[in-house]
Amino acid sequence: MVEGGPLVGIVMGSESDRPVMLRCAEVLDGYGISHEIVVRSAHRDPEGCRAWASEAEGRGLRVLIAAAGGAAHLPGVVAAWSLLPVIGVPMAGGALGGLDALLSMAQMPAGIPVATVAIGEAGARNAGHLAAAILARTDPAMRDRIAAAREKMRAR
Repeated sequence: MVEGGPLVGIVMGSESDRPVMLRCAEVLDGYGISHEIVVRSAHRDPEGCRAWASEAEGRGLRVLIAAAGGAAHLPGVVAAWSLLPVIGVPMAGGALGGLDALLSMAQMPAGIPVATVAIGEAGARNAGHLAAAILARTDPAMRDRIAAAREKMRAR
């Protein structure tokens, strides 16, 4: 593991996904979680996608978040190449408004799981919260930050 490097990797299939996935980055920033954001298409850059996912753990990443629309193969491909937890964020758009992406992620074959959140910005934010919760399992200070954030939400 690389000390001091990012703990969460955010990958998206297209640069057009960045505005939505910046909501995820904002949540991670709020928890003080270091992260990286990259574009790697499962279809247009399969070798780059494989390299990023298969080398993630060695670079010190602990959770991967993959955003994609349409057939949404990226989260599944990332999960196939890494043993790290993968969170899929379905992007809105296309003929089915993101439902196709949601179902593609949620219907992964047994043995290659992808935790799937809501379509679009709410899903991007929840992916950040879920990544924090995963990290909190071994980081009591992170657990405390999550508890404080939830208390703040309750107070609104």
